[in-house]
Amino acid sequence: MAERRQLLGLSYRLLGSLADAEDVVQETYARWYAMSPQRQAAIDNPGAWLTRVSGRICLDLLGSARARRESYVGEWIPEPLPDRTEWIGGRPGGAAADPADRVTLDESITMAFLVVLESMTPAERVAFVLHDVFRYPFAEVAEVVGRSPAACRQLASSARRRVRASRGPATPTAQQADVVRNFKQAWEAKDVDALIGLLDPDATATGDGGGLVNAALRPVAGGERIARGLIEVIDRPVSPVTLLERTVNGRPGLVARQDGVTVSVFAFGVAAGRITDIWAVRNPEKLRPWRAA
Repeated sequence: MAERRQLLGLSYRLLGSLADAEDVVQETYARWYAMSPQRQAAIDNPGAWLTRVSGRICLDLLGSARARRESYVGEWIPEPLPDRTEWIGGRPGGAAADPADRVTLDESITMAFLVVLESMTPAERVAFVLHDVFRYPFAEVAEVVGRSPAACRQLASSARRRVRASRGPATPTAQQADVVRNFKQAWEAKDVDALIGLLDPDATATGDGGGLVNAALRPVAGGERIARGLIEVIDRPVSPVTLLERTVNGRPGLVARQDGVTVSVFAFGVAAGRITDIWAVRNPEKLRPWRAA
């Protein structure tokens, strides 16, 4: 059971869903306890066995998830990790990638990183996360993916190029916190000019309502369009919306609450002192852990 946290972290990064990740871990342990004590004792490294099984289950789920998301209403955004931590003053993190071009465990849960993972094939995603994030050798990755170590090396290399192409200059977390805080204050003040100044002219805002609540069905592009849309959003509710500074997937984010209930979780991409991306998760099914927290 000491492996549970790592298995959950691996499955979440592979699937982008905390609920699905918990199901994978439960299924993995069900398979372990279904074996006889003799078969369990014959496994030299139970942790490695559990990881292989979790990886294979995730690989199967990733294939079916693509089909499910084709019928998803609007844009699909990875489920944000619940975190009650306030980030006032900033938190450690935001360092550049190491010379080996591998990602740290902290960086690998950011919304920006998870969105890039969504662009990969299931095999690329599994090979990359196992090797570059969790540091498993390609010989072990091959057992999960069902391909040769050389093929897995190529898969991880292809995935690495995608990550590298999406990465801008690293922004320290404290600087991100300042930008997001200024954004929050401008939004609360309904200061459209200040919002426009904080948003990159080519910024993109993506909302995920899952067809259950109002959200733009397609990403909104352009800093000015986004700013004016945000003013409309905060003007619309009958009851007031409270914005809270919270850590979202390891980075400064915002949580919107209405009548004491979390209705939206916002993650941000920041570069050169401006917001380049906003990911707004509004699907209530994805916000259940936040409401429980």
